[in-house]
Amino acid sequence: MGGSIFGKIFRISSFGESHGKALGVVVDGCPAGLSLSEADIQPYLERRRPGKNLKMTQRKEGDQVEILSGVFQGLTTGTPIALMVRNEDQRSKDYGDIAESFRPGHADYGFFSKYGFRDYRGGGRSSGRETLARVAAGAIAKKVLQELQVEVDAKVMELAGISLSTSEGRAEADARILKLREEGDSAGGVVECRVNGLFPGVGEPVFDKLDARIAEGIMSIGAVKAVEIGDGVAASKVLGSENNDSFFTVEAFPESRRGYISTEEAGESDESDDSERGGTEEDYFLENNLIRLKKKSNHSGGILGGMSDGSEILIRASFKPTPSISKVQNTVKESGEPISIKIKGRHDPTVVERATVVVEAMTAIVVLDCLLENMSARLENVKKIYRKE
Repeated sequence: MGGSIFGKIFRISSFGESHGKALGVVVDGCPAGLSLSEADIQPYLERRRPGKNLKMTQRKEGDQVEILSGVFQGLTTGTPIALMVRNEDQRSKDYGDIAESFRPGHADYGFFSKYGFRDYRGGGRSSGRETLARVAAGAIAKKVLQELQVEVDAKVMELAGISLSTSEGRAEADARILKLREEGDSAGGVVECRVNGLFPGVGEPVFDKLDARIAEGIMSIGAVKAVEIGDGVAASKVLGSENNDSFFTVEAFPESRRGYISTEEAGESDESDDSERGGTEEDYFLENNLIRLKKKSNHSGGILGGMSDGSEILIRASFKPTPSISKVQNTVKESGEPISIKIKGRHDPTVVERATVVVEAMTAIVVLDCLLENMSARLENVKKIYRKE
């Protein structure tokens, strides 16, 4: 099957099925010399690991990653990095009763129509467990980005239609999910992801826009139904005078506040601490003859014309409810015979909490890929590498 490879320079190729022996990913294009071990990847896998509480599937998987290639004496070699996680707690017998039935909300019918054959055990390649490979690759991408002082962080913004902006909201959402679990139903939600520290000009202006690439990566996550950048859909309901972000210049700003400051801070003078920042931001602007612009608002979400503008990139991903529910549903068999089914197995009443790190990983993969691609945008950049100019 095609469609298992993503990226141009920093490329990932995932493999494996939910009920197979293992899942994994091959990462190509990672620069040599990056310090890397399983300990750098494991915390991210832990964030998406199942069975940690009653709000997620009770499938017990250790999800211990193994680095098979591409690392020698603790450093990446520049060759493909193969990562693998073995499956330990499959219960394929749970799917025997529905082996010939198309589960509502799943990819069964699409796989059957395309290939004339499908792996009915937990969805095979279409299972949410496939995202384990993305998270492992994203952990590497995040470590490279941290070397460039670019940070990518995601969190749950909304769950079961309830905002998590307050402690009361979080408690209400938790109670709602546990109740849905008892009822055999599920819920969706919204994940918010922010990218900070990315310099302006990253991304291509036409078909490979940074926001288009981010949307592509996140939309490839199985349960995602919508992606918004900045104000997103809300931008369609306001005037241009309200949506445009005003620019102004500030001579020096600390690294932690690169790109965007609030209206209240506009025009204020802040002394930059070069020792804390290491001079990297200032050097970048001086070497590339750039004007240091700031914005009084960030409706654009940090991307204009398909390229980063130096301010915080804001992304929201909307997830549908988990389709595997234990309520009775109507469907048909492969023969066309109508049937009512009740899905067994251990499933998430919501995937949103575990998917947060998946959104983070895919965003990091895209941003790093675009950064590496951007290195050849100027002749002087190429000369710096090959002529040491």
